[in-house]
Formats: sequence, structure tokens, C-alpha cells
Amino acid sequence: MNRALEFSKYMATNGDIPTDVAEVVVALSTVAKTLSKKISRGALEGAMGASVGENSDGDTQKALDIIADEMFFEQICKTSVRWFASEERDEVITANASGRLALAIDPLDGSSNIDVNMSIGTIFSIYEAKDDGDESFLRPGIDQIAGGYIIYGPQTAMMITFGAGTLSLILDPDSDQFVMLDQAVKIPDQTVEFAINASNYRHWPTPVRAYIDDCYSGETGPRGKNFNMRWVASLVAETHRILTRGGIFLYPGDSRKGYEHGRLRMVYECAPIAFLLEQAGGLATDGCDRLLEQRAKTLHARTPFVFGTAEKVSRLSAYYDLPEFEAPALFRNRGLFRD
Repeated sequence: MNRALEFSKYMATNGDIPTDVAEVVVALSTVAKTLSKKISRGALEGAMGASVGENSDGDTQKALDIIADEMFFEQICKTSVRWFASEERDEVITANASGRLALAIDPLDGSSNIDVNMSIGTIFSIYEAKDDGDESFLRPGIDQIAGGYIIYGPQTAMMITFGAGTLSLILDPDSDQFVMLDQAVKIPDQTVEFAINASNYRHWPTPVRAYIDDCYSGETGPRGKNFNMRWVASLVAETHRILTRGGIFLYPGDSRKGYEHGRLRMVYECAPIAFLLEQAGGLATDGCDRLLEQRAKTLHARTPFVFGTAEKVSRLSAYYDLPEFEAPALFRNRGLFRD
């Protein structure tokens, strides 16, 4: 059988995936194919990275942010999605009044990278709809029916979970179909990579600084090995690397005004990534507690976010369990968690 048909067959024949949920995923993938072509044309499509305004939280919106949002909404209106919540919109809006599902979406994650030809993506999450639009999304992430992302890079790929493992797909440019690569993606256990924006070191809480200091100290420190730092400034790109090679991603809250709870949004970014990572054997927290057990208080609420290989994420949580004055001494100098 042509591999390009496998994902369609998987959704059509898997009795655990409701037909209307499968239809939403097909709609998302349909838009992704068009969006992928538009992104690959770059400046030939015009000034897609031009700033066109700000959203309600003061984040700069790029032209392609708005284009992607409108493309997804138009296609989703043809499905059983009742409520549509987008990072680019202030409020939940109605897509199909008779639908039973709710879709949260970041139409274009990492849009600051549009003009520099780096990987960007789409993050999405599907819930059962409640009568109230906001309440359909202000709930624990564990309630998700499906979640995942599409990454537009050298290849266009999709990672998705329906709550029974993480699936990996790639867009075949010849057939213009998403091809199933792996039905049981697992995050590698062993890795020497971590991802964090080191320029904010002075603003981080003590446990995060202590954890990173232990990584910086290399083979002569308590971890006993050398580490490499990665930072792309695109959540989808960071997630894709970690799913492929393992590691840990950290975006903590810090002491800067407006960054007390980090900058990533629970509903549109963190909950779906956390769902996807746990289904691949990883772990996602706010630094201390499991993220999927938490709920956002508002649609655009932010949260500190740490995810990746389970052992590494758990290790960071242990730093937070110590009194602040003990963290550097116990971990960096005495090596309480020496490998």
C-alpha cells in the first residue's frame, strides 16, 4: 500500500478516533499544506514578516500570523468545531453553532523567525465543547481529545496524539499527502542538550540558575558530563528537536515585569505540547508541578513551562523542593544528584 495513504487509513479505521475529530485534523492538515507552500515562497509572497499590530497582550502580530489565523478559521467552520479560540484573537468565537468540539490554536508559532528562514509552526488542541465558550478551554489539559503541532521547516511534519501515543507524520511534496512515519514516538532517554534563553540568566529563580550552573560545569561538575545548549526561539522547533533527540526545554517565570509567569500561554501552547510530550514518554511541568493537571484562569494566561525527557524534568523539580539558599550548595557543590 502507498505509504501516503496510511494516515488517512489510520484515522478512518481507528475506532478510538471519533469521525468528527478526524475531520478536524484533516481540515488542519489541509490548511497546513497551503500554508507550507506560502511559507516556502518566502518574500515572493510579499512582506509576510511585517508587523501589522499587537494582540491583546501586547505581542507583535506579523502579517502571516493574521493570514494563518483566517485560513484556519475558514476551514474549521466546515467541521464540527463549535468554539474557536486563537492566540491571535481576544475572545472565543463561534465556528459551527451545532458542533460538539472546541479548538484552541496558535496559528503561527515562532513568527518572529519568518524573515530569517527558520522553522515555525502551528500548535493545536481539541476538546469537547461546553455550552460556554471560555469554559470549553479553561480546564485541565488532561481533558484534551487531541493535541499536536505542524512544523514548517526543511520538511513539513506533524506530531499529534489522540491520547494513545504520539504519531509522527511528514508531508510528501510529491503526493501532497501526510505520510505516517511512526505510531509510537518515544523521547530518547539519554541526551546532553538543554534549551533555554541564557541571556536572561540574571533574572531566573535560584533553582533554575542552580540547575543550569550544574550543566555549565560539565564533566568536572556534579553531573559528570558536558552539555550543549540550544535555543531557536520557536516553541515548535524546540519541541520537535526534543521529541527527536531528547533533552529539556525551560522557559521559567523570572523577575522581569510581565515575565513573572513566563511568556508562553497555557491554552494555546503549553497544554497541547504537554499532552503530546507525555504521550511520548516525556514530562511537562511549570517547573514544579505537572502541567496537565492545571487549568488556565483566563484564555491568554501564561505559565512557566519545562518539558522534555522525564528524568531531566523531574530533576529540575527537585531543585525547587529545596529552600532557596540550599539549592546552589546542595546541587552545584555537593552534587546531591550526581549522575
